[in-house]
Formats: sequence, C-alpha cells, structure tokens
Amino acid sequence: MDTKAQRRRGPELDEAILQAVWDELSAKGYGGLTLDSVASRAGTSRPVIHRRWKSLNDLVMAALARYVALNPISITDQGSVRSEMVLLLKRLSDRAQPHLMRILVDMREDLLKDNLSFVDVPSRIGEHGLVAEILERGANRGEIDLARITPRIASLPIELARHDMLMTLKPLSDKSIEEIIDEVFLPLVLRSWK
Repeated sequence: MDTKAQRRRGPELDEAILQAVWDELSAKGYGGLTLDSVASRAGTSRPVIHRRWKSLNDLVMAALARYVALNPISITDQGSVRSEMVLLLKRLSDRAQPHLMRILVDMREDLLKDNLSFVDVPSRIGEHGLVAEILERGANRGEIDLARITPRIASLPIELARHDMLMTLKPLSDKSIEEIIDEVFLPLVLRSWK
C-alpha cells in the first residue's frame, strides 16, 4: 500500500507519535530516545514532530501524560481516609512501573534545562486532585477538619511515595505505604494540633 494513502493527520498522527515515544522509551530508555527513532517508528519526520513539540523533554512529557490518561486512578469511598490513602498509594505504585521511574531519573538534566524539576512533573502530566477528593470525603465523614490541612500536608503522602520510588526505582512495599500513611500522614490530619 502507498504510504501517502496512509498519511495521518491531527489526533491520529499525534497518537502514533506518542505511542512511538512510549515504545522507544520502553525499548531503549530515555538515553536512547532520539527524534529520528521516534519519527521512524511513527512513520513521520522530524520536522512534523518539531512542529508539535518544542523539545524532546516536551515530547516525553506528552507521552507520560498519555500514559497517565490511559491508566487513570480513581478511588471510590472506602469508608475511611486511611483505607482510601493506602489504596491510592498502592495504585500509584502499581502504575509507576520501575522503567517509568528510571525515565524520570534520566530526564533530570533536560528538566533542569527547561527550568523544571521533579516537582513540576505531576502537573505537567495531568496528575492531580485525588488526595483532595479523599480529604473531602474524610471531612464529610467527620474524620478530619479541612481547615487545618495545609497544601504541604495534603501533598505529603504522594511526595513521600514518589521520593521512595525515585530513590529505589522499585514499587512501594506494603510496609512503606503503611509507614507513610500511619506514621506520617494520619497523625497530622487526624490529631488535634495547631
């Protein structure tokens, strides 16, 4: 079949490019990723990719955002903040495969070139809001007082989980999850303090 007859445009082409990025990352890692290899795998050209994404970093961020969108996490009411937070960290850990953590570690220099850090990644890939939903349900159940929970406290379990996974390049153990929730987070949100 003639390749011109297979020419893709718009969302179909974007999808092919992002899938090619993911396939290349899985096969070669971030260090082996090139625009040429992505273009070849996607059946397009470097200029076409450059028109859509200004840098390799932006392209990888888009592929990570696609991965998050294709693998969404939702936490339904489990009856307690503890149960919901434990489930959230387990699901985040399951989704954040070791090669995904390795990609993020390998991206650090390019993140710095774009004046970004690991802290900026979640908002750039569309990952947010789950802890707020859990805390809102906890407040509705009378477990917590939202007025006492600062943004830093609310973000703490996810930040500790990401730190653990980035440092070890391994999924979180059940023990780590329980320590983060029971020893750090819950005492801050359930205890009376000022």
